[in-house]
Amino acid sequence: MPEIKRSRGRPKTRSDEERRQAIVEEARRTFVELGYRGTTTDIVAARCHISKQTIYRVFESKADLFLAVVGSHRRMMLALPRPEAEDRPVDQVLEDIFMIDIDETAEREREAFISFVIREAEQVPEIGDILRREGVEQSRKLLAEWLDLQVARKQIVLDDTLSGARMLMDLLFGGLVGPASRDWRNRQDRNRHLRRCIDVFVRGVRPACPPD
Repeated sequence: MPEIKRSRGRPKTRSDEERRQAIVEEARRTFVELGYRGTTTDIVAARCHISKQTIYRVFESKADLFLAVVGSHRRMMLALPRPEAEDRPVDQVLEDIFMIDIDETAEREREAFISFVIREAEQVPEIGDILRREGVEQSRKLLAEWLDLQVARKQIVLDDTLSGARMLMDLLFGGLVGPASRDWRNRQDRNRHLRRCIDVFVRGVRPACPPD
């Protein structure tokens, strides 16, 4: 009979990054369910089936954990940064950046976290501060950097990309989140409106055709 080779050592466990992401995802669900004040690192650790010491090896405090959740949520709102070699029409990339065609499950998770933030921010000022600094302002900076690249490639003409980023976020998020997002009959109507917003912006920053 051929000799059976036995594997040596313990079976491979998940990487540190995979463990970190799993903690962040469970923390996001816990914050949404129990609120910021009702969530503790003990609860998150129990739901992750790990010790509290394991969480503290990655996150120094509950606020630090929430900071990581906001960073993860930011990527649920804007698909940034983009691949360096991406070479597609500006309007198509903007549709991807704002994730207009996000699947319904991811969209419900996004909306649940936004509702949690709105509900809790008034009662826990540090939530609003973290969300503004690490969520809104960081998202605007990343979007402005992408617009800078489009200006450099002569795809658009825009003298203030940070202002342009603010304009885009106001236009698109106005239809995606908040009270206005509940006015649509269905997702199709909403997405048509969002594409019109992108079209209006792109036509406004499109380089003028050179004279004949």
